[in-house]
Amino acid sequence: MASATELPDLVREFTDLSKEYLLQETVVPAKELGRYAGFAVGAAISFAVGALLLGIAGVRLIIEVLPEGPNWSALGYLIATVVLVLLSGLLIRMGAEDRKRNQ
Repeated sequence: MASATELPDLVREFTDLSKEYLLQETVVPAKELGRYAGFAVGAAISFAVGALLLGIAGVRLIIEVLPEGPNWSALGYLIATVVLVLLSGLLIRMGAEDRKRNQ
C-alpha cells in the first residue's frame, strides 16, 4: 500500500493517465469521424448540384425538341417533372430495399 507521502503523486499520475486515455479513446476518433462526415456532406452537396444541373439540362433539351409555343413549353416542363419524380421514386425505393437487405 502507498504511504501518505506518495498519495498526491499517485493521484496526479492517475489523472494524467485518465486524461490521456480519454483523449485517445474519444476525442481523436471523434475528430476522424467529423472529417469523414465533412467529406460526406461535401459529396452530398456535389451530387445535389449535379442532379439539379442535369434536370435543368433535361428540361432545356425537351423544350428544344418540342415545337415552338407556350403550350409546348409547358408540356416540356410537365414531361421533365414527371421524369424527375419517377427517377426520384426509383432511387428512394432502391435505397429502402438496400436498407432492408443490410438489416
